[in-house]
Amino acid sequence: MRQGQLTGGRRMARVIVVDDEKGLRVTMAQFLEKEGHQCIAVEDARSALVEIATGAFDVMVSDIVMPGMDGMELLQAVREASPRIQVILITGEPTLETAAEAVRCGAFDYIAKPAARARLCSSVAAAARMKRLEDENVEYREKLENLVESRTKSLKESLDRLRTTLENTAQALSAAMEMRDPYTAGHQRRVTRLACDIHDRMSLSLEAREGLRVAGLLHDLGKLAVPAEILSKPTRLSSNEFALIKAHPVGAWDILRGMDFPWPVADIVRQHHERLDGSGYPDGLSGDAILMEARILGVADVVEAMSSHRPYRPALGLPAALDEITRNRGRLYDPAVVDACVAACSREGFTLDGPS
Repeated sequence: MRQGQLTGGRRMARVIVVDDEKGLRVTMAQFLEKEGHQCIAVEDARSALVEIATGAFDVMVSDIVMPGMDGMELLQAVREASPRIQVILITGEPTLETAAEAVRCGAFDYIAKPAARARLCSSVAAAARMKRLEDENVEYREKLENLVESRTKSLKESLDRLRTTLENTAQALSAAMEMRDPYTAGHQRRVTRLACDIHDRMSLSLEAREGLRVAGLLHDLGKLAVPAEILSKPTRLSSNEFALIKAHPVGAWDILRGMDFPWPVADIVRQHHERLDGSGYPDGLSGDAILMEARILGVADVVEAMSSHRPYRPALGLPAALDEITRNRGRLYDPAVVDACVAACSREGFTLDGPS
């Protein structure tokens, strides 16, 4: 019969009986077999451990006083090797101290010799039920863990697909912006590269980096609403024209706030021209009211813009850009961001077009 099979309406258990007295172990095994259990009887603890190592048992009934390894030592060895086997200890010298020690060490029950048939069979039946419940609990936990693992994998795959979609969307929108403003082609990519380099030197979270990267690629999206002739105008802008340019963070925010990003991309983009002292735009935010990602993006944007050619002026160069953020460190720009930016731009071989 297979383990767990029903016999005469009762669920059979696999039981190992351990006793150095042959007559007693044979008698106990016969009692249990008549109850429908499958039994193996052995004479000592060493033999019991060999059987347990090679077979699946539900219950062990063991004498305590045996030559060599005694029942208490066997109990501890079984609890280590097969912790779900339920152990019933029997002894011809019962004491409260021994009973307490047996329970403390993990015995399911403690029976005095000679074990009455009804008492033995009742204890084994209860121990078998406990073993079955523990097995079912382990099986349930394993199924639950497998389900969670499967769902987690599925969610991760869905998240990866979402991130890829968002990345492709950001790249497409960035490319659309550059098509309208060929003079600043590559600006958003260069700003993103530098912003991520600054982030890495500040040891911020990976989640913040992802949001910063997407915001960097989209930070000038609002310029789609600015006439192309203004974007490429080779002379200084009028106050009205500059007002249109200054509206681009809000324009980008209006587009992005309806997109379900897992990061505050719309707010980062809206705030990237804000300054610590409140002199920035569009909302005049100051200090901690400005997101850290926006502070990083703002510094990267200034450095890239000053270092690169614009229709109305030649490139001012990287040294001039670093001088600008250093002179205004703590007033316009976050000190930690400035320090990280200077360190990033000062490394050997650095270029704005190079890898972050």
